[in-house]
Amino acid sequence: MSGRRNTSLEALLAEFGYTHEQLAEEVNRTAERLFGKPANCTDRHVRRWVAGDVQRPWSQYLLPLQEIFGRSPEGMGFVQRKSSKRLPTPTQSGSERKPNPVQRRTFIAGALVTALGIDKTPGHGRLGSSDIDRIQRTISRLDAHFNGLGGGALADVAVDYLVRLQNALDECTYSERIERAMYRAMAEVAACAGWSAHDGGQYGRAAKLRNEALQAALLARDPVYVTRAWSDLAAQAEHAGRPAEAARINRAALSERHMRSHPLLSSLLHSRFADCLAQTGDPRAMGRHLAAAERTHDRADVNDAPSWLGFLTQAEVAGLAAIAHQSAGQYARAEDHAAHTLELLDGRFTRNRAYYTVLLAELQLAQGDHARALATASSIRVGAVTSTRITARLEQVTAASRSQGGHT
Repeated sequence: MSGRRNTSLEALLAEFGYTHEQLAEEVNRTAERLFGKPANCTDRHVRRWVAGDVQRPWSQYLLPLQEIFGRSPEGMGFVQRKSSKRLPTPTQSGSERKPNPVQRRTFIAGALVTALGIDKTPGHGRLGSSDIDRIQRTISRLDAHFNGLGGGALADVAVDYLVRLQNALDECTYSERIERAMYRAMAEVAACAGWSAHDGGQYGRAAKLRNEALQAALLARDPVYVTRAWSDLAAQAEHAGRPAEAARINRAALSERHMRSHPLLSSLLHSRFADCLAQTGDPRAMGRHLAAAERTHDRADVNDAPSWLGFLTQAEVAGLAAIAHQSAGQYARAEDHAAHTLELLDGRFTRNRAYYTVLLAELQLAQGDHARALATASSIRVGAVTSTRITARLEQVTAASRSQGGHT
């Protein structure tokens, strides 16, 4: 009789680009490397794990799976039992047990390149409006993938696409109008790649990609895309511990005349500026810009938003307010906003749901509610997202909740 389907493992298969047969082969290879003998895993085993017929595999399968996916058994959707035996110690040393990152990236990139249509990028001939439309559809899929699952391998795939677009500019012929549209597309792809790299903890790479996005936006001579690039560089500065610099960039961007006709982008900038102000010790100004973010968002037509702004729903505005209040040390108000965000988020935003659930747990922990923080953190399906940044924060808040008085 089939159990509850293991959607976490199923998501990992899709993310890493494995078929059932390929995962079984990789389990056997990894087992031989770890224990000196194969695990005799077959595609039937994998199908049963995904179907939920087996809620916790035997240890000769489980440890290889941990090595392949870099997840705990629970992070792969398996059930922890009190009677579960301790996993055996591999025969090789720890340094020899590292997963093969090149092989992993190859599986992931190959699957995403095909799924997102990146392999259809023109490489010769004359570029026209139909090519731009096709490129924009691919960019929309890139943005939707990031909003759904997070960065993960998407940074590599987006950089690959950026190179393909640059090659198209070098090898094809086109009009001036198409050239500017191509530079806009490159600005969008570089920005998506930058956030994907950031989500994967590759902050130096993210900074480089965001500078590439700014350069492409300037060559496109499009003030909106220039503003987007500056805003992302401000987010980079804020993360690097330079909130005053980030505040100056956001303030300058908000003062641009074209912002009056782009309320959704304006709402995003007000929200990010508010967090900078909270970090620099000006909570009153923070409150004014959070209010401005809500007002401008109310004026925006979210149904007509470009794909890269598709995440900025009313739920996200509440979530950005939670982040700002957290920076200001106003944990109770931040918790209210984070809880409201989770109430409003729809099913498209799996990554953001995980992000704000982690934030909620952090806020509960900051207020001394260790048991509730642990319960909140435990509700997250780790395998459903591919953000290194989110999983690292989840591990931290879970460990802190347990050590400070929470219980399982």
